[in-house]
Parts: sequence; C-alpha cells; structure tokens
Amino acid sequence: MTSDQHLPPDRLAEVRLELRNGIAYITFDHVAARNAMTVKMYQSLQTICEDLTKSSAARVAILRGAGGKSFISGSDIAQFSSFTTGDDGIRYEEGIDQYLSPLATMPIPTIAVIDGMAIGGGLAIASCCDFRIATPDARFGVPIAKTLGNCLSAGNVAWLVAHLGINIVKRMLLLAELVSVPELLQQGYLLATYAADDLESQANQLAERLMKLAPITQKSSKQTLTRIIQHHLPDCSDLIRECYGSDDFKNGVAAFLDGKPPIWTGK
Repeated sequence: MTSDQHLPPDRLAEVRLELRNGIAYITFDHVAARNAMTVKMYQSLQTICEDLTKSSAARVAILRGAGGKSFISGSDIAQFSSFTTGDDGIRYEEGIDQYLSPLATMPIPTIAVIDGMAIGGGLAIASCCDFRIATPDARFGVPIAKTLGNCLSAGNVAWLVAHLGINIVKRMLLLAELVSVPELLQQGYLLATYAADDLESQANQLAERLMKLAPITQKSSKQTLTRIIQHHLPDCSDLIRECYGSDDFKNGVAAFLDGKPPIWTGK
C-alpha cells in the first residue's frame, strides 16, 4: 500500500495475536514509527489471518494499533530506495495484495479500532475489516500524490471504491486529502465514533453482538461480497509499471527521505 514513513531503527515492530474468550485481538506494534508497517509486519498479518481462517478458535477479530495514538500510519518508504524499474512496483503491489487478501477473506467478522491515523496501508487494512469504529480526531487518506508519486493496484483501488465510494477515493488519490471522521461516519464507512477511553469496551461489545449470530451466514455473506468486489478486476500492470518506473517516483522517494518537498516533472 502507500507509504508515509521513513522508519527509524526499532527492534519492536511486530503484529501480535492474543486469543481471549472467542475473540482474536490483533495488535500492530511499532509505536516509535506510529505503527507504520514493515514487510515483516505485513507478512505476520498474513500468517495470522491464514491461521485464524483454518482454526475455530475465534469467532471475531479486533484489530488495533498499539500506543493509543495511531492505528497504522503507512509503510516503510526506505524500501523504495532499492527500486530501479517499474517492474519493482508491480512486484510490490502484488505483494501488498497477497498480504492483505487473507484479512479481506477471513470467514469471521473483523473490527478495526482506529485512534489516530489510518493512512496508506493503514487505510487499506481498515478497509479490509467489516466494521470500523474510531475516535473523533482520527484521520484517513492515501496522500501518495503529495508524498511519493506512486500508485495502487487495481484490486486495492477497487476495494477502496467499494467501501468509500468513487468520489471520496478520487479526493484521497488525486487531491491527497485526508477525509474527516464526520464525513466518513455519515457516508457509512465508520460504524460509530467514541472517546479514546471507550474504544476498547465498545469494540468488545460489538464483538459480543457479532458472536451471538449465525457464523455460517456471516461467512457466506462476507465472502459473497468479497467475490463481487474482486470479480473481473482489470489488468493495470502497465499503469503501475509506468508510475513506479518514472523519474517522479524516484525523485519523490529521495525528496521524502531527505525531508524536502518533491518537485514533479511528469516524467
């Protein structure tokens, strides 16, 4: 997904799973970088979701960022410094789709608990969940037109459009807007908002409500909706190759890592 973090050295960058009373608690813990995702964290999330799909240990999953200040603020930008051609971007976007697919297709209901930022990869992960609750000051967006000058896979864009609507996605992608909580609440992307101190208890109450309902019906409904969204996705590899292979992308990455504003040339 999109990236907005140059990650500092930090040994604690992990995704943790705790099973308790039929609920899987998945925590993104990289507090020093506002829970920005490393490749290993994406891979851990994929493995956790695959394992939960094979198991009957949990009826609901709750996803939350550690530290109480951010859900997920993006991904590691430093990794893009090694990209040399547009094909590197194709492999990267295919990898993101692979990492997030098990979350989107999990048979159990999922709840994203968002306090702080859900930016880039954080927005993608929140959108892969079935329900989202947030603090009133949370922020949502994909500001790649302002930061790096990269792009998203067709699957990623289709998923965002299905959950946010094409007009909001255009504002996020073309204008690099961060969309407000009241608007996303009115639009239906957010189920509810709560004070930070109430998020955990409200997430648990929602999980308990979901656990009282028919699990096979929930699975069937979830996976039918997923198949509808993913049906007949177009091949956009030419667009991804052009974007990641551009001088703008290379300059955008270098400028971000140097702490300077990028200069776009359209080449």
